[in-house]
Amino acid sequence: MSKTTKIYTGLLLFLFIGFTFIEFTKDEPIDWRKTFVETDKIPYGTFVLYDQLPSLFPQSDIKNITVTPYEYFNSYYNEKNGIHETTGNYLYVDEHLDIDDVSAQELLDFASEGNTLFIATPYPPKKFYDSLHLHVSTKYDRKGKAELGFVNPRFSNDTITIETGLNNIYFSKLDAETTTILGYQKFDSIKRINFVKVHYGSGNIYLHLQPILFTNYHLLKKDNQKYASTALTYLPEGTIHFDYHHKLGKALGDSPLRFILSKPALKSAWYLALFSLLLFMVFNAKRKQRIVRVIKPLENTTVAFTKTIGNLYYETKDHNNLIAKKITYFLEYIRRVHYLDTEHLDEKFSRQLALKSGKDKAQTQKLVDLIVYLNAKRECTEHDLLNLNKTIEDFYNT
Repeated sequence: MSKTTKIYTGLLLFLFIGFTFIEFTKDEPIDWRKTFVETDKIPYGTFVLYDQLPSLFPQSDIKNITVTPYEYFNSYYNEKNGIHETTGNYLYVDEHLDIDDVSAQELLDFASEGNTLFIATPYPPKKFYDSLHLHVSTKYDRKGKAELGFVNPRFSNDTITIETGLNNIYFSKLDAETTTILGYQKFDSIKRINFVKVHYGSGNIYLHLQPILFTNYHLLKKDNQKYASTALTYLPEGTIHFDYHHKLGKALGDSPLRFILSKPALKSAWYLALFSLLLFMVFNAKRKQRIVRVIKPLENTTVAFTKTIGNLYYETKDHNNLIAKKITYFLEYIRRVHYLDTEHLDEKFSRQLALKSGKDKAQTQKLVDLIVYLNAKRECTEHDLLNLNKTIEDFYNT
């Protein structure tokens, strides 16, 4: 092992020990994500609520819904009688009730048979807006501290004040014939409705727009738990169908590395391994680069052969032959590139060649005249050959 390799190995080992020491000694940061998951003990999980349900409803069974509301309640549906063979209360607490219209209609059918829905979410399904004749609005300029209470004067002592984390979302449209206002929220001095009971069929639907009040943080802070317990006392005795199916994705995530990333120690080890691999690639890329061999380009033998033949003709003083070949190749070039007939090299040909090639008329006429002259001459000299070559080259390059 070379000295440089030992240095790099020691550096990586030092970084690994340093990161490990920092991870084991630092305080675990608080996770402020709003998961609303009943197994999460973070501030905005619902572990406390779920744990206290048996105390709040001692005479009720707690059943967990692990599929969509449609799949769950439809399994209890008796087609012969046209009703569900289960009764009780459906309980849901989350930031969104993200279900399709089929599941939303199944919940409404369940409520219409004399059962109860308690849904704490600022964004009820669209099906509810249409069926219950309600509308929700938001005041984006009002956030943070608010007073929350109940309309019933018997619950006046259960009013609480929340300092942070609230949005001023409220019911702006209700059906007065079927809806009873149960609670309000007050940002500054304006009261707005956030908790209602809607009579639907033979049952009731309770809608609360502040699910954050049912999270661990607010249930354990001061005496805020009295508000949540009072809100849930509106539910009658009966089976509690607790829906947490739609939160499983939040708890587990979609990444194949979700387990590693969910554990701080494994997460740090994963990132350290990636960083070490990157360092290894950077430092070894230069050192392990193979020498690139210089390959001499192949010689153009055609050019060499042409030079040899040209020198041969030139050395034998066969000027007429060389002049004839140069004229032949030049006229072939004219036919191939400019598409001109070269049989009659007259003034008309010179004019057409000058126009097509963009060359000077006088220069073109001089070249054509020289070709005509050399074609007619019986014995050409070396001077004639050099003059023709120069004139043709000037035509090409000008």
